[in-house]
Amino acid sequence: MIGLDTGFFVELMNGNEQAVSLWQSCLDDKVDLVVSCLTLFEIERLGLKGKLSGIDTIIDAIHGVTFVVWLDREILGRAAGLSHGAGIPALDSLILASLISRDVSEIYTTDSDFEACESSKIVVKNIRKKK
Repeated sequence: MIGLDTGFFVELMNGNEQAVSLWQSCLDDKVDLVVSCLTLFEIERLGLKGKLSGIDTIIDAIHGVTFVVWLDREILGRAAGLSHGAGIPALDSLILASLISRDVSEIYTTDSDFEACESSKIVVKNIRKKK
């Protein structure tokens, strides 16, 4: 399983080759993707701010082809530990804990905070476009 952070979808909509390729692999049933419910929130918020267009299409696609993780007590506890122990901002730690709860082997993000959780079990791939 591969986890996707909110920045992945921003990059996907901006045509980032890595993001487009991974999304296509999911559409072709080659990989299973996992998304936190908080990514849905962040996408909605980016749309309201005018920073991301087509949010209804993005959210429908996420629900159609990925597994959405909803918060539970275990995820909340793990997130608190990540936020406190690794100094990761609260929302990022909640997204990260959501993805970890599904035993992801990779996380695609644009957020360097996620790199704090990289380990022998999880590879963090920062796909931010170079300018």
